[in-house]
Amino acid sequence: MTPSAEAALQEPALSGASTLASTIHGRLRRDILRGVFRPGERLRIDLLCERYAIGATPLREALNRLTAEELVRREEQRGFRVAPVSLEDLTELTKTLCWIAELGLREAIRNGDTAWEEAVVLAAHRLSRIPREGSEGYGSFNPEWEERHREYHIALVSACGSRWLLDFYGMLIDRNTRYRYLAFGKASEPRDVPDEHRAITEAVLARDIDRAVAAATQHYQRTFADARIEMPALPVAEERKPRQSMRR
Repeated sequence: MTPSAEAALQEPALSGASTLASTIHGRLRRDILRGVFRPGERLRIDLLCERYAIGATPLREALNRLTAEELVRREEQRGFRVAPVSLEDLTELTKTLCWIAELGLREAIRNGDTAWEEAVVLAAHRLSRIPREGSEGYGSFNPEWEERHREYHIALVSACGSRWLLDFYGMLIDRNTRYRYLAFGKASEPRDVPDEHRAITEAVLARDIDRAVAAATQHYQRTFADARIEMPALPVAEERKPRQSMRR
């Protein structure tokens, strides 16, 4: 068999493995952001393989990707752990998020066309149609709302003209979402979040840069203030134990 023919036979298998690793990366990433795995919790390969019904090779690849994203930490000779959280990190995260949101909004409002405005209106409308609270009421989360919330904030800055800014902004939003999931395990003071979003949208569509930046900054700072109150009550990592196999 020629080298090219042998490579052709191997390519589908490699592609399949890569796709599997990408799939598990997405699922594990989502579970970390939503607090299914607690800060500092050890991520045992055997338990994760069982949980996600997947082999160790694509799982390790997914964990390595998450390590590069700083959502997971790799410890020499000790495996993987979920990245820790802290008030210091939350403070720096919020400050950076506000900076990038301001830059993105200013550029998007200057450069955005009618199609961008329509995308903002559509994203705002889709978000408004979904309840923020989950099945357990205020203090619980609706995953569909979270997805549309992210889409809305990305739409606001989508005309900024920088793919790098959009990628970085999305990463910051995900980190911020993780803190909200962790900190709001118990009900906090209710907020009129839809009204906050309306204020941002109206300012953006009016092309009022300073008002839009102020509304977005206030939106993120209110989330920071709420999360900071809950920080002492953040859940502590618990060691998960493998299931006992049943013997007859």
